[in-house]
Amino acid sequence: MEQSLNEIFSSKNEMVKKGQIVDATEKYFASNAKTIDFDGTVTNGKSEMLTKMLGFAGAITNVNGITLHHASLNGNVSFSEFTFDFDMKDGSKILWHEIIRSVWENGKIIEEQYFKS
Repeated sequence: MEQSLNEIFSSKNEMVKKGQIVDATEKYFASNAKTIDFDGTVTNGKSEMLTKMLGFAGAITNVNGITLHHASLNGNVSFSEFTFDFDMKDGSKILWHEIIRSVWENGKIIEEQYFKS
């Protein structure tokens, strides 16, 4: 039985909550996916995003918490509100309150944008 987009979206959020951000990128991004970061950084294609996520994940010393506050799906656009709390290898701390907007096509993300407060 084919999964509904809501089930796919929920599965992706569960992976992110467990800190499986690289695996979620691998599983849910289309090969031509584009991402737009809150600072204006753009990635073109899944391989660019995977490289970025591997580098980011590799810089984390400890995951203190990943909290999913709200998730919403409207047509083929989803929104997830997360708080990410990480200790980084360089001694810094990351505490991001972030909204992730994803555009889906055939069960894969073709565009994702990140909004941080």
